[in-house]
Amino acid sequence: MELSVFFKSIIDSDEAPVVVCSLDHTIIYMNPSAVKRYEKRGGSALMGKSLLECHNTDSNGKIQKIVDWFGTDSNNNKVFTFFNEKENKDVYMVALRSEDGTLIGYYEKHEYRSRETGALYDLK
Repeated sequence: MELSVFFKSIIDSDEAPVVVCSLDHTIIYMNPSAVKRYEKRGGSALMGKSLLECHNTDSNGKIQKIVDWFGTDSNNNKVFTFFNEKENKDVYMVALRSEDGTLIGYYEKHEYRSRETGALYDLK
C-alpha cells in the first residue's frame, strides 16, 4: 500500500481543520473537519478555488508575504498567524516541500490549547 494512503488517513482523521493550497493559492484539499468548519462559505465546493477569494485585501497581502518568505529559505516553514480566543487555539501557515526541499504549497494548521478532558485510554 502506498504511503500517501496513510498520510491522507492521518489528515482526514484529524479533528482540526486542514486546508492545503498550491503556490498559486488554489485550495487543493480540505479534510472533513475543514469542510465542516467552512460549510457556510461553500464547504467542499471551495476546493479548486483560490484561497484569496476567501480573504480581504489585507489578509491576502499577508498570505503572499508569508509564501514569499517560505520561498527564500528551506528553513522558513511555519508562521504563527492568529490566536482564536473563543476556541483557545493558535493558527499557523506551514510550508509544504518536496523531498528536495522545493516549496510546493502550504497549509493552515490549527493547534488547540485546551487540555484533554477525557479519561486516559478510554475505549468506551
